[in-house]
Amino acid sequence: MSIVNENSTVSVHYTGKFEDGTIFDSSMVEGRDPLTATLGQGMLIRGFESSLLGMQAGEKKTVELACEEAYGQLNPDLIGEVQKDRIPAEAQVGHMLQTMTEQGPMNVRVMEINENSVILDANHPLAGKSLIFDLELISVE
Repeated sequence: MSIVNENSTVSVHYTGKFEDGTIFDSSMVEGRDPLTATLGQGMLIRGFESSLLGMQAGEKKTVELACEEAYGQLNPDLIGEVQKDRIPAEAQVGHMLQTMTEQGPMNVRVMEINENSVILDANHPLAGKSLIFDLELISVE
């Protein structure tokens, strides 16, 4: 039986949860296929990928990832203030917007809307959070 190594291509069902048990994503919902990825190519977060190493098809496990093994700590340098007239009038707190930077498009979340300015956050929405994943390895090549 094949065992997952650093260059394996895997198909895995997963459910991602916060520490309070709230589910933020799952491939287990009806109509969704398992996640398929080749390890070692930077397609998966570091802790998710390393949790798959050594698993065999059919194996299930639950792993807890500190934020450093998931989407990292919140970076205060990725939070900034812009003039209110630079964002769509219908934008509300919590909305995701896309902005252009010198490096290309960047997604930002509206954190706060003030009278003349808006606070935007370009951190990944899951940055700064510890995550729990229920994993079920479907196949390994």
